[in-house]
Amino acid sequence: VVAASAEAADQPSLTGKWLLHLSIVGNENDATCQLNQNGSELSGTCGAEQGTAQLAGKVEDKKVSWSYKINYNGQPLTLKYAGTLASPEKITGSVTVEEFGVEGEFTATRAK
Repeated sequence: VVAASAEAADQPSLTGKWLLHLSIVGNENDATCQLNQNGSELSGTCGAEQGTAQLAGKVEDKKVSWSYKINYNGQPLTLKYAGTLASPEKITGSVTVEEFGVEGEFTATRAK
């Protein structure tokens, strides 16, 4: 238990504002997310031109995942993110639009 607690203490918290850049099937988009980390649980909001959505996710070691639903041109979409904490200031990984079965890449950087 002590080793697990020490390991968790070494993990930087993801709580804070993050700027995301997405590239999905040639479409570029930016979003801003407010992440709140409580242990291995992630919550918060992500917002872009399409509005703001509640997110839910998990953190395990350097693996980070979350998802949220948005309304895009009248159609509900689910965005699922799966990334790796490259540094305390950067997350990189893939994003999937569930309803279309398309995948792209994202980079998230901590807002200054």
